[in-house]
Amino acid sequence: MNNSISMLCDAVATAGVVAGVCALIVGIAIGMIVYKFVIDKKISKNKSNALKIIEDAYAEAKSVKKESILEAKEEAQKIRDEANNEAKERRNELQKQEERLDQREEYITKKEQLIDSKTDQLENEKQKLEGDKLKLNEKLEEQEQIKNQMLDKLEKISGLSKKEAKDILIESITDEAKKDAGIMVKQIEDEAKENAEKNARDIVMGAIQRCATDLSSEMTVTSVALPNDEMKGRIIGREGRNIRSIESMTGVELIVDDTPETITISSFDPFRREIARLALEKLIVDGRIHPARIEEVVEKASIEVEKAVKEAGENACNEVQIYNLNPELVKVLGRLKYRTSYGQNCLRHSVETSIIAGLIASEIGANVAVAKRGGLLHDVGKALDHEIEGTHVTIGVDLAKKYKESEAVIHCIEAHHGNVPFHSIEAIIVQVADAISSTRPGARRESFENYIKRLEQLETICNSFKGVEKSFAIQAGREVRIMVKPEEISDTDAMFMAKEIAKRIENEMQYPGQIKVNVIRESRFTDTAK
Repeated sequence: MNNSISMLCDAVATAGVVAGVCALIVGIAIGMIVYKFVIDKKISKNKSNALKIIEDAYAEAKSVKKESILEAKEEAQKIRDEANNEAKERRNELQKQEERLDQREEYITKKEQLIDSKTDQLENEKQKLEGDKLKLNEKLEEQEQIKNQMLDKLEKISGLSKKEAKDILIESITDEAKKDAGIMVKQIEDEAKENAEKNARDIVMGAIQRCATDLSSEMTVTSVALPNDEMKGRIIGREGRNIRSIESMTGVELIVDDTPETITISSFDPFRREIARLALEKLIVDGRIHPARIEEVVEKASIEVEKAVKEAGENACNEVQIYNLNPELVKVLGRLKYRTSYGQNCLRHSVETSIIAGLIASEIGANVAVAKRGGLLHDVGKALDHEIEGTHVTIGVDLAKKYKESEAVIHCIEAHHGNVPFHSIEAIIVQVADAISSTRPGARRESFENYIKRLEQLETICNSFKGVEKSFAIQAGREVRIMVKPEEISDTDAMFMAKEIAKRIENEMQYPGQIKVNVIRESRFTDTAK
């Protein structure tokens, strides 16, 4: 019985399971049907929405298409209008060009007609000239025959050949032409001098009066004053060690002689000489003189001189108002403070030349900046002419090129002694200013021996000319007077002689400034009353 109950229970459980499974299957089937129904409904709804969207899109496309067609038509109409306007403008321009071409063609036609008429006229003139030429040749031949006949008659009458008569005629005409030429040259020179001297005098005097520079001539100090003669022994030192130290460190030579309370410094280099002078003065004031102290003082003196050189160059530039000079070139320029030429300080001379050149340039309308710069730097090569081979002009040109000076300034430096032809008015002004600064009274000195030699050479050149009776160099060699023999030299010859003597002096002599040549011809007749 228990087994039956168990079996019944199992059957009931199995039936429940089967019933559950069947219910599940039925639920799934119903769910699928419901889902399909929902899906179909959504699809139907989406289809209707899609159709509506397509219809809206179609309508919008038609609207856009219509607007695009209208815009395209408007754009096309605009392009047609612009093309029509452009075509109209081109037609008008072509019409104007055609009118101009027609006018030019008409003008060319008239020109051709005029040229044809001129050609015909020239042809007629040519034929006429050919006829006149034939007649002229016939006349010339006839005159030549008459001339030959007359020459034959003249030779028979005068007893002179044709060549002899020609020589006599040429000689007389040459003398007369020389005389006329001399008179004319003198008149031209007098007129030119009358105007040129006045203008030049005004310009130069104005420049000199406006140039407020010192007129005193400077001289580099080459001797050092001592407080007493005992100081000489201390400077020489034990067995000469102090003086040897000074000479080796400064590169100069100290001359200790019998001159009381003075030591002379000798050196070709003014820069070294200045360092030695300054060091000696410091040692004398300090009183401690031995090799170690000498080395220290010389080093300080070198620094001070370098500083003084730079300040001197800057002061010179400021004085002439030139502010853009290369700093290294300013230092080289400052070294001219310790350089002299015939006793004239080269830095002061450069400043004077710059100022005078600027004043002259402003008077005649030249480039003032170039003239002043060229005047300031024209002698800059003298600062290094004892260290570098070559003339101070060559050294100055090289320095100017090295420190990027302009071609105009370099030419002023190169031409201020006339070594090259002048290519600018500023170069001529610098040469004139250089001469004014160096030849003014009190500017320079030269040795008595050189002065005497220059005067003797001047008189020797003058006396070498034929017909010179005697000559005298006067005005410190700035003028020479030549007395000629009146029976050998005519007035015309005297004028040409003055020019030849001046040219020879220029070629053979070196002299500051100018030399005036006066040739004097006079006749004296003497008799005695008894």
